[in-house]
Amino acid sequence: MPEHTAGEFEAALRRALAPVDPPAELEARLELTLGSLVELAADELESWELSAMKDPRNWGRAVPAAAAVVIGSGAAVGLVVLRTRRRRHRRLAAARTPLDLIERTLRDAAREALHVFDDIAPNR
Repeated sequence: MPEHTAGEFEAALRRALAPVDPPAELEARLELTLGSLVELAADELESWELSAMKDPRNWGRAVPAAAAVVIGSGAAVGLVVLRTRRRRHRRLAAARTPLDLIERTLRDAAREALHVFDDIAPNR
């Protein structure tokens, strides 16, 4: 059995654990699915009337609305993270310091959050 040095072992481990980007097709499908979930949740909440909750017979209707809030919020966060992650290489190349990278990432995330909310906002 050949002997390996610690350096060879570490190099092999580093190669084995190198991050792998998902295929573009998977990323596109995930974005489409998350976007659909956000839209479905927004449609469900749009049809829900808070004033109808005064009548106890309508309380069962609050369950789908609560589920829509949870699912829609989770999907919206996932969509923001996915879209923000997509631009990480550009941000990394443009950043001068680690703090600059953090600021750029937060700006991108905020911009993407606004895009998600604009996409689901009712047309005026």
